Amino acid sequence: MISKTTSLLGAALALALALTACGGGGGSAAPAATGSYDPDATIGIGSLYEPQNLDNTAGGGQGVTEAFNGNVYEGLFRLTDAGKVENLLATKSTAAADGLTYTFTLRSGVKFHSGKPLTSADVKYSIERVVADDSQSARKSQLQVIKSIETPDDSTVVVKLSDKSISLVYNLSYVWIVDSQAKDLTTSEDGTGPYTLGTWKRGSSLTLERFPGYWGTPAANKQVVFHYFTDATALNNALLTKAVDVVTSEQSPDALARFESDKGYKVNNGQSTTKLLLAFNDRKAPFDKVGVRKAITSAIDDRKLLSSIWGRYGTLIGSMVPPSDPWYEDLTKVNPYDPALAKKELADAGYPNGFSFTLDTPNYDPHPTVATFVKSELAKVGITVTINVITADQWYTKVYKNHDFAATLQEHVNDRDVVWYGDPDFYWGYDNPQVTDWVKQAEQSDTADGQTALLKKVNEQIAADAASDWLYLYPQIVVASTSLSGYPVNGLNSQFYAYGIKKAGAGG
Repeated sequence: MISKTTSLLGAALALALALTACGGGGGSAAPAATGSYDPDATIGIGSLYEPQNLDNTAGGGQGVTEAFNGNVYEGLFRLTDAGKVENLLATKSTAAADGLTYTFTLRSGVKFHSGKPLTSADVKYSIERVVADDSQSARKSQLQVIKSIETPDDSTVVVKLSDKSISLVYNLSYVWIVDSQAKDLTTSEDGTGPYTLGTWKRGSSLTLERFPGYWGTPAANKQVVFHYFTDATALNNALLTKAVDVVTSEQSPDALARFESDKGYKVNNGQSTTKLLLAFNDRKAPFDKVGVRKAITSAIDDRKLLSSIWGRYGTLIGSMVPPSDPWYEDLTKVNPYDPALAKKELADAGYPNGFSFTLDTPNYDPHPTVATFVKSELAKVGITVTINVITADQWYTKVYKNHDFAATLQEHVNDRDVVWYGDPDFYWGYDNPQVTDWVKQAEQSDTADGQTALLKKVNEQIAADAASDWLYLYPQIVVASTSLSGYPVNGLNSQFYAYGIKKAGAGG
């Protein structure tokens, strides 16, 4: 994301907002170590995304997802770095024939960091936290299909749904299982993961310590320290001076040549799920007209924008779905870059002389740069843009909560989030009853193939309607010292599993 303080819908809305048994330590895509490694190593991780608090139901932001997801907290299921769902704290799941009841069997021998054994009561509590009225969890709405949760015994959880939900197991991979008796999870933790929280020095670092009582494969390192930086230059300098060993998401394209030419570093070009959107308020004129939205999309040279910021990295997608999603299609030709077409579409929509609007723009990179580019492009077709730079806090209140905007720039982090276009109440106000129905039908599908077919229709329709302008898909560039192996290279929902990272020891 990526946004420094907002990982919208990825543990998102920063401020408010297959199945096989497995243990810790798997899912990394970086090459395995070929020599000896130091099991007591400290791994320095450089990041731009410090948590706002430590609770992902309280708007902890991208940083808490990156540091805590899979490392400190675990779910019933885990989303691997390759995007597959695996069993984690659940060893078995069974769905009733009508798809309305799921039964989960919990792994035995699991203890929280406090020493309390994991029970079904903790799972019930954890899920109910996510769907509570005051929850700011990214998966809150998808899990509101849950009608009741029963705990017939300590190792069994029975979830009953009001409607079928083919994505239930996937969505539960986002739910951190917390100790139901824990206090103040915004500043402390009590998870079941391979690390415990060491110290959190606000504005500086967050340390995780290997948990000796972990139920699964112990972490391959003794300690990881997330070092937080306020700008990409400082982050890269830390990597160059070996103050950190790996950067979770490179945000300074100009620095890549330096690392690519140095044998001491490896530049990994992974898969991202972060889309940079020019999001319109489709409720308000003139953005309530499809023709206007299509005109704006065709007036902006997305390829030039992407190249100017990321060089040869990043991807154009033409809709909300990244290539890692099952229902991806290349829709970049639906609204092609064509200023002449844009002018015609404006005239056909009743705006032959263009119009003016205010673009609310987050104040962190790359948004101000992108806003200036968008303003310049739209001026060529007669549209005047006034840029209003706001903080992440202001964005959440003004844009997301109050819908008080005409258009905005924002990053959306999650995979499989095209379904938000089926919610007319979402901040961008897109309301197509057919799309809403397809999203509902897809979730109630009996098979993955059925779900995929329907969500492809959704993807195609929102592109045809230019519901938003999907400017580009971020690259996911992880830069690491060649002494490291086992780190994740893909940017799925901001997670960064640290437990498999190995650091070469003497002679390694």
